[in-house]
Amino acid sequence: MKLYEKSAYEIAAMLRSRKCSAKELLHDVMGRARELQPRLNAYITFNDQAENAAENADRLIAKGGDIPPLCGIPIAVKDNISTKGLRTTCASKMLENYIPPYSATAVELLEAAGAVIIGKTNMDEFAMGSASDTGAFGAVYNPADTAYSAGGSSGGSAAAVAGGGAVLALGSDTGGSVRQPASFCGAVGFCPSYGAVSRFGLIAFASSLDRIGSIGRNVRDVHMLHNIINASDIKDVTHIPKKFSKTLCGSLKGMRIGVPKELFDEYISDEVKSAVMNAVKLMERAGAIIKEVFLPSASAAVKAYYIISSAEASSNLARYDGVRYGFRADNCTTPAEMFRKSRTEGFGDEVKRRILLGTFVLSEGCFDRYYKRAAALRQKLCGEFDDIFTECDFIAAPVYPNAGILHGAERKPAELYAADICTVPSSLGGLPAVSIPCGRAGNGLPIGLQLIGRRCGDEELLDAAYGYELAGGGCDV
Repeated sequence: MKLYEKSAYEIAAMLRSRKCSAKELLHDVMGRARELQPRLNAYITFNDQAENAAENADRLIAKGGDIPPLCGIPIAVKDNISTKGLRTTCASKMLENYIPPYSATAVELLEAAGAVIIGKTNMDEFAMGSASDTGAFGAVYNPADTAYSAGGSSGGSAAAVAGGGAVLALGSDTGGSVRQPASFCGAVGFCPSYGAVSRFGLIAFASSLDRIGSIGRNVRDVHMLHNIINASDIKDVTHIPKKFSKTLCGSLKGMRIGVPKELFDEYISDEVKSAVMNAVKLMERAGAIIKEVFLPSASAAVKAYYIISSAEASSNLARYDGVRYGFRADNCTTPAEMFRKSRTEGFGDEVKRRILLGTFVLSEGCFDRYYKRAAALRQKLCGEFDDIFTECDFIAAPVYPNAGILHGAERKPAELYAADICTVPSSLGGLPAVSIPCGRAGNGLPIGLQLIGRRCGDEELLDAAYGYELAGGGCDV
């Protein structure tokens, strides 16, 4: 087995026993990433300082003592997470040549732990999309079958991990953007509770929803990564870290798992429904107690999500005006023309669509009709989750209605938005959720099981996911 095929947990042990060096590991993984790049297009920028970081990790390991668990491990970073001195584009022409003067807190924590940042991964522009095909650097292809999308918006991170072009990866999740591509590619994708990981340095899409998540080959790997980035940060006022233990137990005995009828309705394909329910039955055989629960507001959650997220995007993206930084249009005779042309030429169609929608719902006469009603629905949905968690420990659901999105297939925006039905409810509630492989569809693509936990119950959720793996769940990436 090649080094790039091994899990972070295995590689960490090999590095400490001197069975390989961080530099050897980097060459193996980087070689694999470059080999796959023409086929998958998972990366936008490779880090030319990665070898220096690997050499530093080798020196740290040689000293012995208490070595951080991810020291020397190559990690990919989604290209909307700031990296000092390394281009960060958000897959947009607007930030095509932007080099941040600082790193995100999550990146700083990884570098302090000796991790090696291998590069910046491709994505949907400003994290707006479901197939990693709205960006300025081309679409991301699925390692399982390049006729299909790797998912979005963290498609590059999921494809890199699943293909062996990274051992672990950071992504961002606003309405499912870590879980859905992880499901499509056969990886584990963890979206933590809102506030569990500092958002400082994450380029904003929708500030009340954005979260930095982790993608790995198994639950233990994701747990290792999250344990590093889940640390206090005074630069993010919404941050509420809760330190994890170093190990997972993995027992499902006595765990109460709710199955919401509304998330298994007719819009979920039969093969996805079957794979997820087989996973639920596996957890039941491992000692879990399965209960049917109800989430009445789930069907309206997508509408509320796109109103709220677009409104916040309209506000957050107002800063890209061609003046302070980023793309500026040429041949403009007035400031007004420069603003208009810079934003028209710098943003892609999907970003402009959401800015227009967000501006509309915030406009006079529409705010009460749309935004306030969406906010009220969000509050109602949170109450429904609270009720469920009085009788259940976790919720089990699909991640996406279908197994994969074909490249080039005609898709109406409203249809793509509606397909987020399984992931946006927990996003609106700020709840932790994880996608774990639970089988494969007839087209050969992986299918993901989604487990949702109560707010700030991140460790308990990962422990349950690990229990599912121990019971025999999951499939190889």
